[in-house]
Amino acid sequence: MDFSPLVSQTDINKHALLEKHLLGIPEYPERQELHAELNANVYELISIPAQLSHLVLLSDRQWVDQERQLIIQLCNRYGILPPNAHFDQFSAEFGDFRLRWERHTEYSTYTVYCKGPFDIPFAKPAITYLPQDWLASLPGEVLVATHIAMDDRSRPSRSLSELAGLFTSNTVTGSKVSGGSASVWSDNQIHADGFSRILIHDDNLRSRQVGRLVQRLLEIETYRMLAILPLTLTRNVTPQLERYDDRLTELITGNELSGIEDEQHLLGELTRLASEIEKISAQTSHRFSASQTYYAIMQLRIVELREERIEGLQMLYEFRKQRVTSAMGTFDLVRSQLEILSLRVTRASSMLRTRVDISMESQIRDLLKSMDNRAHLQLRLQETVEGLSVVVLSYYLLGIVGYGLKAAKAAGYAINVELITGIAIPVVVMIVFFGVGRLRRMVKKNK
Repeated sequence: MDFSPLVSQTDINKHALLEKHLLGIPEYPERQELHAELNANVYELISIPAQLSHLVLLSDRQWVDQERQLIIQLCNRYGILPPNAHFDQFSAEFGDFRLRWERHTEYSTYTVYCKGPFDIPFAKPAITYLPQDWLASLPGEVLVATHIAMDDRSRPSRSLSELAGLFTSNTVTGSKVSGGSASVWSDNQIHADGFSRILIHDDNLRSRQVGRLVQRLLEIETYRMLAILPLTLTRNVTPQLERYDDRLTELITGNELSGIEDEQHLLGELTRLASEIEKISAQTSHRFSASQTYYAIMQLRIVELREERIEGLQMLYEFRKQRVTSAMGTFDLVRSQLEILSLRVTRASSMLRTRVDISMESQIRDLLKSMDNRAHLQLRLQETVEGLSVVVLSYYLLGIVGYGLKAAKAAGYAINVELITGIAIPVVVMIVFFGVGRLRRMVKKNK
């Protein structure tokens, strides 16, 4: 089995290349990295006969450093030159087997290749060549586990009875792929060892076609599982959405609002319901979006496989595609229900908030009107008090004038106290009236 190396001297020295300038023009810092990504080998060059085992482990990005350390430990264990500290993919020979590791956004893949002929497919799969203690230390949870066995073209194609024995199932599916260059069989089952099985017979594959075919088969197995990953989440969310829909209908139709207190209480209920719906939306939106992306990639890989029917067998991915398509329809329905329910709650809250605003504006208008009436009454009262104050001040001033006249008469002046006091009444009243008025104008002016 011939493999092209994934880690090269060019990759090791790429940071040094970034320092160079092309024709005196500064180079974009990530140019070399982007170019390497576009030209990276996404498939191995495989010579048939061979077997491989493929694992897909779901794990958070936080585990990537531990995965790298495990790869380095395995290299040290077999005397292989380990890669640098920061790598997201690795492929190397380990004597009897070859290991390829790739880190993706939310999962990692481990593919073990073993070259050489075999009598019984899957009797000794490639995964058995890896140290069991090393396998047990891998972080994450198994989502996909697949064995692939590849028969040489010199070996006669296996009969249906022989295939049924290999897959221990009566539901063998198969098809011609790659323009009729190979035959592929599977049974869509997880066997006792926890792995599914795929058998490939080389009819007329070219050397580079083998790696591409294997890569497409593995990607289809991976992306179809990733596409239906929200299935359990959807089953849990659906009853909640039904309850929220019933609750919204009850809130809208079953409440008689008799005042602003009832309106505000109902608005609070709608706000809490909207919060619950947005919480579910936040939990599911990323998963549904990722599922759509994986489903699109899966469909593309199935098209690239170029399946042709084998007489008497269901096509390899005909059944699987139907099931995934059905699941994707369910996801779309749940996402649509979420959007519609959120829109209904928003619309009901907006209408109720408008009603509350109108009620509050009416109350504020009545309050302002009441305040205006009170201000008018206060003004009238103030004017009355001012009139009384003129009388009171005039009375006291006249008393002072009377006392002064009496004192002058006692001093020997011949004056008529009563007459002069009577004459002084209109003069004092006018002086007090204009004095109070001027004082009021001065106070208003200083406000």
